[in-house]
Amino acid sequence: MAHLFRDLSLGQSKREMTPPPIQPPIQPPIMPAKPTAPDLPSPLGQLAAPQLTDSDLRLTAYEIFVAVCRTSTAKPLSFVSSNNNSSSNNGGSNSDSPSSGPGHHSPNSPGLQRSITSTAASKVKKAFGLKSPKKSPGSGSGSGHGKPKRPLTVGELMRTQMGVSEAMDSRVRRALLRIVASQVGRRIESVVVPLELLQQLKLSDFTDHEEYDAWQKRTLRVLEAGLILHPQMPLDKSNSAAQRLRQLIRGALDRPIETGKNNESLQVLRSAVMALASRSSEGSIYETCHWADGFPLNLRLYEMLLEACFDANDETSIADEVDELMEHIKKTWVILGINQIFHNICFTWILFHRFVATGQVEMDLLYAADAQLAEVAKDAKITKDPEYSKVLSSTLSSILGWAEKRLLAYHDTFDAGNVDSMQGIVSLGVSAAKILVEDISNEYRRKRKGEVDVARNRIDTYIRSSIRTAFAQRMEKADSSRRASKNQPNPLPVLAILAKDVGELAINEKKVFSPILKIWHPLAAGVAVATLHACYGNELKQFVSGIMELTPDAVQVLRAADKLEKDLVQIAVEDSVDSDDGGKAIIREMPPYEAEAAIANLVKGWMKTRLDTLKEWVDRNLQQEVWNPRANQEGFAPSAVEVLRILDETLDAFFQLPIPMHPALLPDLMAGLDRCVQYYVTKAKSGCGSRTTFVPTMPSLTRCTIGSKFGSFGKKKEKTPNSQKRNPQVATVNGDNSFGISQLCVRINTLQRIRTELEVLEKKIITYLRNSESAHAEDFSNGLGKKFELSPVACVEGVQQLCEAVAYRIVFHDLSHVLWDGLYIGEPSSSRIEPFIQELEKNLMIISDTVHERVRTRIITDIMRASFDGFLLVLLAGGPSRAFSRQDSPIIEDDYRSLKDLFWAGGDGLPSELIDKFSPMVTGVLPLFRTDTESLIERFRRVTLETYGSSARSKLPLPPTSGNWNPTEPNTLLRVLCYRNDEAATRFLKKTYNLPKKL
Repeated sequence: MAHLFRDLSLGQSKREMTPPPIQPPIQPPIMPAKPTAPDLPSPLGQLAAPQLTDSDLRLTAYEIFVAVCRTSTAKPLSFVSSNNNSSSNNGGSNSDSPSSGPGHHSPNSPGLQRSITSTAASKVKKAFGLKSPKKSPGSGSGSGHGKPKRPLTVGELMRTQMGVSEAMDSRVRRALLRIVASQVGRRIESVVVPLELLQQLKLSDFTDHEEYDAWQKRTLRVLEAGLILHPQMPLDKSNSAAQRLRQLIRGALDRPIETGKNNESLQVLRSAVMALASRSSEGSIYETCHWADGFPLNLRLYEMLLEACFDANDETSIADEVDELMEHIKKTWVILGINQIFHNICFTWILFHRFVATGQVEMDLLYAADAQLAEVAKDAKITKDPEYSKVLSSTLSSILGWAEKRLLAYHDTFDAGNVDSMQGIVSLGVSAAKILVEDISNEYRRKRKGEVDVARNRIDTYIRSSIRTAFAQRMEKADSSRRASKNQPNPLPVLAILAKDVGELAINEKKVFSPILKIWHPLAAGVAVATLHACYGNELKQFVSGIMELTPDAVQVLRAADKLEKDLVQIAVEDSVDSDDGGKAIIREMPPYEAEAAIANLVKGWMKTRLDTLKEWVDRNLQQEVWNPRANQEGFAPSAVEVLRILDETLDAFFQLPIPMHPALLPDLMAGLDRCVQYYVTKAKSGCGSRTTFVPTMPSLTRCTIGSKFGSFGKKKEKTPNSQKRNPQVATVNGDNSFGISQLCVRINTLQRIRTELEVLEKKIITYLRNSESAHAEDFSNGLGKKFELSPVACVEGVQQLCEAVAYRIVFHDLSHVLWDGLYIGEPSSSRIEPFIQELEKNLMIISDTVHERVRTRIITDIMRASFDGFLLVLLAGGPSRAFSRQDSPIIEDDYRSLKDLFWAGGDGLPSELIDKFSPMVTGVLPLFRTDTESLIERFRRVTLETYGSSARSKLPLPPTSGNWNPTEPNTLLRVLCYRNDEAATRFLKKTYNLPKKL
């Protein structure tokens, strides 16, 4: 039996060559705690059986490992260590190898062939560039006393690596010997190892009942996990074998069953276990048993085996015997349902996790994980297994998540001292992202491959995210610096400090990080500075929007921003010199700060504040303005004096601003001031009325007396003339002293004064421009933007409107009692024009004394024109209280001459040619009053027929009133006939229009 045990041993490892004499059993070293990363849970899956600890899984994995290795060959598997000094002879001769003992083989034996292969460096280590574990003093071929140690077999090495005690190992081996003896020729994949161990091991195989109980419960839980909780094939809840097994396990956990015998309990257990382990999708019975190949149990067990490849004494190193260990570990695939693609993804995770768990100090592990990931990438392209896809996605997501946690803020993670590790982490993260996107993402498949550059996109994201984080930190630092220096004279503004820090950050980025990131992104530095440019630009924009005028702080910030922008653009241009588009895409991401534009916006804000204040001032002061003619000697409003003063001060303040673009911004200021002055002019003339405000409503044609049946013609005329309907504004004017004649004259003077002063200001502006450093010759070549455009026109129109309002107010409102209510009422000879002329002369004296001489002629001319209009209105539309005969004609003409003489004033008044200019209407109408009635009737007929044609032959139509009095106009002729006090006119009007005979 002892000979059989030796034949089925796991063979010797490379660590020792010379077999020593038989020694007492070697106790395993205390298994160091496996390095863990609490923030990096395993993506290979979590078991539904929380009672199974890592230690339980490790022991189960070891049992599987021993089982497959013992049954895979009947030959011993000893290996000659390449570390033995005696094997370092030239030519690879093995003359000093042991020639006897259980480890000796013939030259053609499998063991010797493997030992020859092992003399070279580990294939795994060579492939991944992994280092050998550090040897502690005294380790090697001999002990501290110079005596050689017994060589470790691969099995013993695995036991040591996995922390399995010799006692447990011995029990497992004995049980496997019995299994092999009882089931000769049966393949290991058709054996349910835990079930067979339960069959073979009994209480007496253990040191005490407690150890036996723990072992049995662990074994039963493994069966439960592999057959019920995580079966290889989905399990129907109603499956009787599963229900029976679950009951058996629950009962055994409460009350242990007796193992090591072929009793009824074990027979029932075996029946249920084999029924579940041998299931197939077609319902047939498999020869292969499936009890440890369901996900994720198989992956967790395989993870425990792969962890054993790391040296127990140096947690950052792979064991020297990794090739032999890996060869034997892969034999477990048949039980665990693992293949090469699952091995690749699991081993990638193991390498990566060990790198993280050991403090990220051993870069070889990171590079090895990255290299293994390259194999995973190949697998992912050709494998569509859904279970694999889940494991792949979970594992890569975990790796990518860890990497991105560092890369999305790589300025916090790396610096010049540890930047070497950055390249490995970036490479790993990018590789994981590419597999996730290119081989797993459905969205990627829907797009053409050329549309997505995964690596470049990820690096772009890392750069922008980390730069923003670093910028925020610099911002906080600059703010702290500002607060610390607030008591110092002239402390720098925060954004000026920040601009300097950002510039240093950009230089460091270009020097330290960009060379690495450029491997995956050709414009790495450009992206970084473009992001910095945007971050600072946002802060600058907020800063500028928060100030209303240029201050020393604003100037400092804008200058610092201008310098920073030039530095950033320079880096971007240098970085993109070899790019396909010459860096245009990056430059487009960097819209200019435009410091001058920022200054311009500040100045415009300053302008707006001044202009808004001016407009508010205009509103407030015009409400209080009384337009007192005695307010000052020059007879214009004090509010206008203030407006002109504010205009002058605003222009002076504008040209004192420390800006380089006075000529460019002047048009905006001028336009705003122009609108304010126009607003003042509009408000100043508002409510003063106009010509139409005071002219009475044109009465209808009538010769009726009060109570006539022709009420539609005479209803308005029955009222006294002074009660005729006037524009509603007249009532407003009557009730407000600010609209008296003197006050209206002050308004006229005010508008005239404003117009004059605007011309003075325009000349002053030219002087300002000549003294401005930023002005050029073309700024003087045209007047555009340097003159007031709207307000001078408004002043002219305002003066015109106010002059007409004054003239027609005097004639038709203030003097209506002597004109409309007095002139030619009753007998013309006894109600002539002299009272009107006397009153009018008084008003003319007041106006002459009040109105500025430059508008005096204009307003008196308007009064003359209003007087002529009023005179004609009395003659042609004076109502039923007036009637004229041919004998009254000399009186009317004499009164008109008196009216003209008033304005001529013996040559001291208006020029005669000006009087003659406005006389033709009156002089054209007056001769009609001395024309006989028959001639008037005949002329009326002829003119009416000429106007209306043949339709007027049967009945003369009633001509409408136009108001444009003319001796050839039908309505004018008809009105003269209406007011003709003789029988012929009465008969004609009676016959033609059915008008009454008498007035």
